[in-house]
Amino acid sequence: MKKMCTRFGWAVILLLLSTRFTIAQPYDMVIKNATVVDPKNNIQEILDVAIHDGKIARVERSIDPGDNGQVIDAAGLYLVPGIIDMHVHVFHGTEPDAYISNSFTSVPPDAFSFRSGVTTVVDAGSAGWRNFDIFKSQTIDGSETRVLAFLNIVGYGMKGGQVEQNLMDMDAEQTAYMANKYADLIVGVKVAHYSGPEWDPVERAVKAGTIADIPVMIDFGGHMPELSLETLLMEKLRPGDIFTHAFAHVRGRTPIVDESSRVRPFVRAARQRGIIFDVGHGGGSFLFEQAIPALDQGFRPNAISTDLHTGSMNGGMKDMLNVMSKFLNMNVSFPEIIAQSTWYPAQCIKREDLGHLSVDAVADLALIKIEEGEFGYIDTGGHKIKGNQKLVCELTLREGNVVWDLNGISRPEWGKNNEQ
Repeated sequence: MKKMCTRFGWAVILLLLSTRFTIAQPYDMVIKNATVVDPKNNIQEILDVAIHDGKIARVERSIDPGDNGQVIDAAGLYLVPGIIDMHVHVFHGTEPDAYISNSFTSVPPDAFSFRSGVTTVVDAGSAGWRNFDIFKSQTIDGSETRVLAFLNIVGYGMKGGQVEQNLMDMDAEQTAYMANKYADLIVGVKVAHYSGPEWDPVERAVKAGTIADIPVMIDFGGHMPELSLETLLMEKLRPGDIFTHAFAHVRGRTPIVDESSRVRPFVRAARQRGIIFDVGHGGGSFLFEQAIPALDQGFRPNAISTDLHTGSMNGGMKDMLNVMSKFLNMNVSFPEIIAQSTWYPAQCIKREDLGHLSVDAVADLALIKIEEGEFGYIDTGGHKIKGNQKLVCELTLREGNVVWDLNGISRPEWGKNNEQ
């Protein structure tokens, strides 16, 4: 009987110690009182989020931060996964007359990501297999932003002009080889800007994507004579391939919304067969005449993205939160916009480790405020809509570290608990 009591006593003591350890577990940071919006886990409620060693440790009500953990009171704000901008151009360099590939039209990622809550960007074909190593050493390796890439089917990437018209430089095997070599960075193959009458660039990109088991993103249009959008979406592309600039109306490409402001039936059929529709706003590829009728008819993009470069950011596009705000003011719900900017693009690029706030996921996240007021939003055709809501990023964390803090929410106030 005495031995049994002793064993029982030790069991109680161990249980109490275990419980005490769990309660007192140290965290690096606890963000309290935010409305957590996590589409993957179907969460939309006021919760605390604890962070430890750059990862999400807990997502619960009333987390005890322990004695040394930093506490951020985020009441009135939305806590969302780090935003993924699936279409950018960040191969910034100084090569003259090279357009977006190692030249001035691309932008340094860290200068434009964190202030919009973006923690991951995907470069959309600025580099090809011939110069990806330069892009990696020059931009990817030195950026605090997570930089992934679609590899251009053109070996020299998006240098514009005749470089992008050279069918001899579109090599499926070399593209797939480079994609497999850097499988942790290269998430797809990109086709863009080819104006000839052939389907060769698309077919070679799809071949490379098939070899490397990654999707193709296509910037379609400008062909002379015009190639069939229906053939592209229903025959040439595979389920999981990505049609970017979804709401554009450009020369040489049939728009998805017809002259009667109806979404074309084959576009809906393409969605059903698994084609991904990406916004890719850009400097000339987003019109309210396309977006508003499509949205009113229930046709939503799978992914919201910017097509960030110097031309777009100084035009109608501005930045990721501006594009997201446009959709908010076109009556797309905030949770859906967050899904289209986090979990949905993560799935599109087969990076399901990103875009959510699951326990043990990387602590990439943003605190977003919805401001009320009178705002104007511009498309790439020179038209404006008025809106009464605007998204603003208060705080961005990358692997648990503060990389953007608009109003000092993560900092102690001067004069309190300081020696004067």
